[in-house]
Amino acid sequence: MQETLQLLKDLQDIDQDLRQLRTTRQALEEEQAALGADLEKVQAMVDALQSELERIEGERKELSLALTQEQDNVEKAEARLPAIKTQKEYVAVLKEIDTAKKMNKDLQDRIAAKDSESAEISREKDEKDQQLLEVKERVEGRVQEVLEQLAGFGEAYTEKNGNRESFLKQLKTPLRKRYELLLDRRGGVAVVEARNGTCQGCNMHLPPQLFNSLYTVNEIQNCPHCNRMLYVLPPT
Repeated sequence: MQETLQLLKDLQDIDQDLRQLRTTRQALEEEQAALGADLEKVQAMVDALQSELERIEGERKELSLALTQEQDNVEKAEARLPAIKTQKEYVAVLKEIDTAKKMNKDLQDRIAAKDSESAEISREKDEKDQQLLEVKERVEGRVQEVLEQLAGFGEAYTEKNGNRESFLKQLKTPLRKRYELLLDRRGGVAVVEARNGTCQGCNMHLPPQLFNSLYTVNEIQNCPHCNRMLYVLPPT
């Protein structure tokens, strides 16, 4: 029975190690996801700014084409002036020229506004581009470290899990099922030390007779409060 109890204790140690490995792996995977999210966030900002620049440039081109057209209209209208013979037609052409020049001024102002807007967004994009480079360097370096750690955890987990299966096979079926059930229901802790008359799993006092019987190890005893399997360390 002492050997069985020692086997349970060793199995519990392995399960604690496996639990810690799973927790660490989950934390690393979450960190990996968070790093990826950081990178995607900055990349999305850069892409949005690039799209905005392209939109502004497209609008500026349309305005420039319109300005060129209006300037051409002014030149054509002014070229017609010397050939005009009537006062009425002359006034009409002057009005046409004045309207076109006003349109030119409006178009120039709008182009200048687009240039200003483009310059501001370009500055912001330059900042985000630099930020993206910094995030990429930080993320890619850390992601590589995380991947290496995950690979190491995978190897350790496989090895320990193999040892666990080997230990479980040495337990009789009823005891193995009992252990697995407690492991599931008691937060991964099925076997605990009893010390100074107290269960170290739930910190409840044990009946004196039960505590004293643990030293004989005639059978696997359970805490009457949390039902975990109990053991005591040899007196020093």
